[in-house]
Amino acid sequence: MQHRRGRPRSENPPEQRVEAVERALTILEAFADGARRLSLAEIAVRTGLYPSTILRLAASLERFGHVRRGADGMFSLGPSSLRLGMLYRAGFDLAEHVRPALARLVAASEETAAFYIREGNSRICLFRHHPARLIRHHIEEGTALPLELGASGHILRGFTGETDPRALAAAQEHLATSLGERDPEIAAIAAPVLTPQGRFLGALGVTGPIHRFTAAHRARIVEMLRGEAGVVGRGVG
Repeated sequence: MQHRRGRPRSENPPEQRVEAVERALTILEAFADGARRLSLAEIAVRTGLYPSTILRLAASLERFGHVRRGADGMFSLGPSSLRLGMLYRAGFDLAEHVRPALARLVAASEETAAFYIREGNSRICLFRHHPARLIRHHIEEGTALPLELGASGHILRGFTGETDPRALAAAQEHLATSLGERDPEIAAIAAPVLTPQGRFLGALGVTGPIHRFTAAHRARIVEMLRGEAGVVGRGVG
């Protein structure tokens, strides 16, 4: 049997990258902080791309419905981005279990409740429920937040292999508390959601103004979070 001789296969093949695609995705990422409309100049600052490059790539994104450009020249995300986001969220099959738990947490604590997952080096708010009170922590579903700050971030890192002290403590205690860590006026408590088989699904958290998070209030939230995390985990599992 003859063997074809050729270039030996590398143990670490080169990373496959398409620069134009990455630049186009960078434009979409410019809206990741929740910005609804951005000017060409603002996108250029956020992405580091030349305005001429942005216009060329944005034209392709607009044809596929990922961005829109208004008559005033301002850019916003298009309907295709929402459609992909909804398909992504539907893939988790968690809504029917998580949303009732969030509603119960809000009713009992009168604070904002949310469910987070890890996406690379960010934590994504997949589901959230707001209380009726005017002074509250407000967050939109789909918002990306820093992974290294906040109670839910410590839970996500602790259950996805991170080994810094905050992550290890969160994994060991199945609980994380943040008092003014990301924002000096905001406090948060989070717990992991695990199936009975031990599969980690995400972080369930309660967030609100720090002045309301007294020791007694925090103790009640911890008890509620652990209970609801168990309900969601068993339901999904």
